[in-house]
Amino acid sequence: MNTKRFFFVLVASLIIILGLMFVIKRQSINSHRDFPEIKIGEIINFVTCYNNVDYGMEDSLNAKFHYDLCQYIAKRSGFTIQHFFEKDVETAIRKMNNNLYDVIAQNIIITKEYRNFLAFTIPVSKTKQILVQRKNNVDDSFQFITNQLDLANKTLYVINNSPAILRIKNLSEEIADYIFIKEIKEKNSKLLLKMLSDKEIDYAVIDYEVAINNERSFPCLDFNIDISFSQLQAWALRKNSPVLLDSLNVWIKDFKQKY
Repeated sequence: MNTKRFFFVLVASLIIILGLMFVIKRQSINSHRDFPEIKIGEIINFVTCYNNVDYGMEDSLNAKFHYDLCQYIAKRSGFTIQHFFEKDVETAIRKMNNNLYDVIAQNIIITKEYRNFLAFTIPVSKTKQILVQRKNNVDDSFQFITNQLDLANKTLYVINNSPAILRIKNLSEEIADYIFIKEIKEKNSKLLLKMLSDKEIDYAVIDYEVAINNERSFPCLDFNIDISFSQLQAWALRKNSPVLLDSLNVWIKDFKQKY
């Protein structure tokens, strides 16, 4: 092999080796994206659901809290906050676990089931699940519910994969009778309120925050029966991002003390 040919073979080999090293390094970063990897690009990717009340069009204190918290984190960390939107929590979780997003920045009820595959920040708020029905009216043939025992053999409508489902099942055990659950595919609790108003259904269970943001829009509906006790809510992230979790907890704690 002459010197010129040997030189070209050596250069080509070095290019291949460097290329493989780059691919391996990139795969390593993508497979484990925590605070050190985020710090390289100085960008945190937040995601929320566009039909979630936290970022809805309503001028609620809850929406302002989350917006201000995101701004505070950007200022405190010095990172750029990129915000993305998905149609439902399940899609947001799947894409976050594929490293497209870093944090689900919205109220998610902390449940034992979610803890199996998500890490939660310290609580940012609390909520509860409530029963919604039409107000008591002699011209309406449905049974008006006055307490949880009245729910025996009733059908309650919820949005698909609602955290209320587990609570309703537990409530069924508590009253020692059947409570039937119907899920709607649309991820919008406001649709349930419209169905109630139009008398397509008689009972629905929704989040308290959604209820108070829509109470004026549906004056014919009653929002006074609690289904659950207060439940803690937090932001969620991957379980393999412990350093980012620690940082978020510090920022959230400091923000709540100042807010």
